[in-house]
Amino acid sequence: MQPNPNQDGQKETLFIDAISQALWEEMERDPSIFIIGEDIGVYGGAFKVTKGFLDHFGPERIIDAPIAEEAFTGMAVGAALMGMRPIVEYQYADFISCAWDQIVNVAAKYHYRTRDAVPMVMRAPSGAGLRAGPFHSQSPEGWFAHVPGLKVVMPATPYDAKGLLKAAIRDNNPVIYFEHKYLYRRLKEPIPTEDYTVPIGKADVQREGNDVTIVTYAAMVQTALAAAEKAQEKGISVEVVDLRTIYPLDKETILNSVAKTNKAIMLYEDTRTLGIGAEVSAIIAEEAFESLDGPILRVSSPDAPVPYSPPLEDYFLPQVDDVMNAIDRLSAY
Repeated sequence: MQPNPNQDGQKETLFIDAISQALWEEMERDPSIFIIGEDIGVYGGAFKVTKGFLDHFGPERIIDAPIAEEAFTGMAVGAALMGMRPIVEYQYADFISCAWDQIVNVAAKYHYRTRDAVPMVMRAPSGAGLRAGPFHSQSPEGWFAHVPGLKVVMPATPYDAKGLLKAAIRDNNPVIYFEHKYLYRRLKEPIPTEDYTVPIGKADVQREGNDVTIVTYAAMVQTALAAAEKAQEKGISVEVVDLRTIYPLDKETILNSVAKTNKAIMLYEDTRTLGIGAEVSAIIAEEAFESLDGPILRVSSPDAPVPYSPPLEDYFLPQVDDVMNAIDRLSAY
């Protein structure tokens, strides 16, 4: 569980501001860090995460790049191999696919091939809910979690957004940091003002419960918590496990929770088939089968592109009622 947000030495912070703070503080701490991406300088980034950075850190550390994701990702790989710590910003996570070859065939494999460190972070605003249509709303975390050599993190709270980004920047090999843009200006909480990190690969139990486990991450943590609150009114105690890191997965926390509740739901915004939900379900089936009292259920988006129309996007995304239906179905066992 996170530290008590009411203790002294904490400041109320938006999710997006937690990301900006992590970048700023790390750049102040380590002169080898620079950021490269489209419109991150004068414009301050597509979502204003780097607003004011150019004036403070200068054009050698805040580098505006042309629309050429593969080229500037490859440049970042080369800089990392030369001892720098580059941070690549993609305007939308959807465009990270343009840099696929540099990420999966170069950055991810370099350490395996040569033992050289490749300390770089790739930041990508992902997820739906902003009515941005099929090319600006995808959840690509599953693509990269399948690639050996990459770490994939996806915070759900301002506290984790700051701590995980700092941990990613200090990591000596490539980390893809997906930040759910729906949370940017909707989620606020007190976070410590002093320096801290959140370890990569460690999940968090956001809410403790005894009857059903929901394993989830990113914006769906809020959906899971709302469903858990609703279930409590019916006398069903739901535990919510926030993965925080998609790869490597924290199997111990997942399995400990399922061993306690004996029932598991995997909730995720990505499309259903062959995604994170399938992997987590397989882990539970292989290693906690004797603990289960019922089937492992998946609540996800359907296997379709993200719709542009607001009613269709709402239908596409998992809602609290969808999670409640799964909780009710599982509680019957």
